[in-house]
Amino acid sequence: MELKREVASEDRDAGTAYGHVAGQADGFLTAVGPGTPCGEFMRRYWHPVALSTDATTRPMKIRILGEDLILFRNGRGEPGLLYPRCVHRGTSLYFGKCEEDGIRCCYHGWKFAVDGTCLDQPCEPPRKHYPQSMRQPWYPVQEQYGLVWAYMGPPDKKPLLQKYDIFENLAEDEYVDANDMGRTTGGFGKRFIAPCNWLQHYENVLDPAHVQILHIKFSGVQFTTNVPVINDPWVFETMPDGVRQLSGGTFADGRHVQRTFQCRFPTEKRMADPWMAPGRLTSIGFTVPVDDTHYFVLSLIKQRRGKESYTFAALGGKRWDQMTEEERRDVPGDYEAQTGQGGITLHSDEHLVASDRGVVLLRRALRKQIERVLAGEDPAGVIFDPKDQTIRVEGGNIFSFPAPTAAPTDVPAGSES
Repeated sequence: MELKREVASEDRDAGTAYGHVAGQADGFLTAVGPGTPCGEFMRRYWHPVALSTDATTRPMKIRILGEDLILFRNGRGEPGLLYPRCVHRGTSLYFGKCEEDGIRCCYHGWKFAVDGTCLDQPCEPPRKHYPQSMRQPWYPVQEQYGLVWAYMGPPDKKPLLQKYDIFENLAEDEYVDANDMGRTTGGFGKRFIAPCNWLQHYENVLDPAHVQILHIKFSGVQFTTNVPVINDPWVFETMPDGVRQLSGGTFADGRHVQRTFQCRFPTEKRMADPWMAPGRLTSIGFTVPVDDTHYFVLSLIKQRRGKESYTFAALGGKRWDQMTEEERRDVPGDYEAQTGQGGITLHSDEHLVASDRGVVLLRRALRKQIERVLAGEDPAGVIFDPKDQTIRVEGGNIFSFPAPTAAPTDVPAGSES
């Protein structure tokens, strides 16, 4: 229902843009570079930084958390992530050559292992030991589920790389598809680096109000025409390691569905299947911060061979990257709405309302975790005990019939709502 009111004649000229001063972004929550509050928080976790297929014997430039790095794979198949400037004379290892045990600089031939150890200095007199100062700056990496993960924080705080129960103990016809949004839901045709801050994309998971406006009235129905009437209140809850949203609705045939979404720290997105497939979710997304004004998305999707999901025709029969700007204006989606806020949105200019409760809770919870790191504590969700390494993934579409008198929930009594 639209709100209408008569405007008094004396108010007709009020509120013009004359003299308006633009607001400010909240850098405490958005800046991810080294030494920034959020950047130090981010560096306490493992981050997916590339597909495993990206790591080859041809060095690749990547930028993560405001740092420029070189990803490569040696002849033994081991991935490495090194600072690009060679410690000798500073030329980029991007132009280096990968060998059996490392990468060799093109300038004077110094060779470095995946852990930065200097293995060879061909123009120097033979020496039994290379000094520690000759070690190329590096970051630890691991491969899991088809992704390369990096830990970019203090070595003495390095946690275990988490596992997810939905991607473990797969059936013979199941596999995990590591995806950079080029082939499926993004419709971009290739990896796409979005020109706005990571938080503008991440907090979108907990903004259910935009779905019925942006994804239906403006974009047309982007996911499925088989949608329920949302007749349960949106419930947002702060969890130990993030924030989640519960919503529910009833279909025309009387079936009820409870939908669960979650943002888990630091950048993990768990979203109920938008095509209304029943059951626990089978995918996890990660909003990877490139720097303060760019991000990209990596996803893990459990697929069944011959019955692959998460593929759909792009708007108007075109992928997003094939559409003109005018065509995108006609059917704007998340990209347009989020980048339309600018490289970093001006948080002090916002006017948050009741439907923004999930966004507010997420920002509040994120601020608390950043403050924990600044105080010398461990943030939520980091794992040091192997028995806790495999995480149970919650979320999805839970159907019931007939519809219950109250939306079902697996949330313990007394949770914040």
